[in-house]
Amino acid sequence: MSMVQKETGLVQVYTGDGKGKTTAALGLALRALGRGLKVVVVEFMKESPMGTGELETAERLAPDLVVKQFDGNFLGGVAPEKFKEVKGSVEKGFEFVREIMTKHACDILVLDEISHVMNFGVMDVKEVLKLIDEKSEDMELILTGRDMPKEILDRADLITEMRRVKHPFEKGVVARRGIEY
Repeated sequence: MSMVQKETGLVQVYTGDGKGKTTAALGLALRALGRGLKVVVVEFMKESPMGTGELETAERLAPDLVVKQFDGNFLGGVAPEKFKEVKGSVEKGFEFVREIMTKHACDILVLDEISHVMNFGVMDVKEVLKLIDEKSEDMELILTGRDMPKEILDRADLITEMRRVKHPFEKGVVARRGIEY
């Protein structure tokens, strides 16, 4: 007699100072799409005026892949005069995430650059821990970003740390279309 085990959704964290955190999450998303799973990627504090390849790809793969961005680029932190605006946008992002979770609208939920939301004081780490608690048993939750708070790491089932050994930015190479954005 064979028994089919229900898939268990885990909490994964991709962190560290190296390149590849978002890329790893999107690679997992691509694999999941190939197996018929639905993926939602919520990018916080990452919006680019140049656009991003993942947004364009999501348009082609919709409705199985959804990518939403909330607020602008995080580089340099959050300017005091912009903090209220950023917080409002991030709160809208959290509302969107809660709606996705309540409706069980995906199999894999990626919260990209979520560490910046916490580290810049835009949202309290307790809010993200609450999201972890509220996720359904079968949903995979992926959290990305540098300097992931210890409280999140303690709750994760899998942690991958990207370590920068060498980076082209050190030689003045700017972000390249299709590679970094």
